[in-house]
Amino acid sequence: LMVMPIGAHSMQEALAMVADVYRTAGELMADNGRRVGVADEGGWWPDFSNNEEALQMLTRSIDKAGYRHGEVMISLDIAASEFGGGGIYRPGLEGRSYPREEWIAVLLDWIAKYPILSIEDPLAEDDTEGMIAFTKAVGRRVQIIGDDYLVTHAARVREASAVKACNAALIKPNQAGTISETFDALQTAKECGFSTIVSARSGESEDVMISHLSVGWNAGQLKVGSFARSERMAKWNELLRIEEALGSAAGYAGRSALPI
Repeated sequence: LMVMPIGAHSMQEALAMVADVYRTAGELMADNGRRVGVADEGGWWPDFSNNEEALQMLTRSIDKAGYRHGEVMISLDIAASEFGGGGIYRPGLEGRSYPREEWIAVLLDWIAKYPILSIEDPLAEDDTEGMIAFTKAVGRRVQIIGDDYLVTHAARVREASAVKACNAALIKPNQAGTISETFDALQTAKECGFSTIVSARSGESEDVMISHLSVGWNAGQLKVGSFARSERMAKWNELLRIEEALGSAAGYAGRSALPI
């Protein structure tokens, strides 16, 4: 679960907003007796009995930090291939299986109840039918990102665009394998009218190249990880240095980076 500071006017303001929500979430979970650790990408690793409890807590954190839902919204990385395939979904905490249509209904219910603006891999990578159905249902108001579904591959982006299976592409240099292939996937996504998100991966180093790629390629969005662990913070700090170096030429995309 991530937050998107779409109401910010600069990178500096955006990171301050995220820090406020991050700290508030930690305080709220501690006050509620939730056991909290640090996850692989720096986020909180709390103990909830189901997924919706986490959504409720993050929404409360945004509210208590003092932000309106038009300023800070929620992005979910469902990673559905990790618990689904063949049109059947088995999220661990829910204790049951969902056929495709029922799983989509769960996601649509979350969108109706919480300030969710972006969802990554809502259906499994083998479920094109589900991706198409989900995009048809909410693609005009929610950013629907292909990660496992597109694997930073230009041809797969074109195929997804042709059948309207998503409206955004996650762009990972070390998933594509070369910078030229990564750039090809990004350019293809833009040509298809998709939004683009340059992204880190698990097991990152402190290399900050993707911060520069996100700005230099005008991707509009960057997904790095949370406000802990040096390999994550190095990239956010580099964005602050880039913004300072650009001065008045720097611009913060905010909601304009979205395809909706």
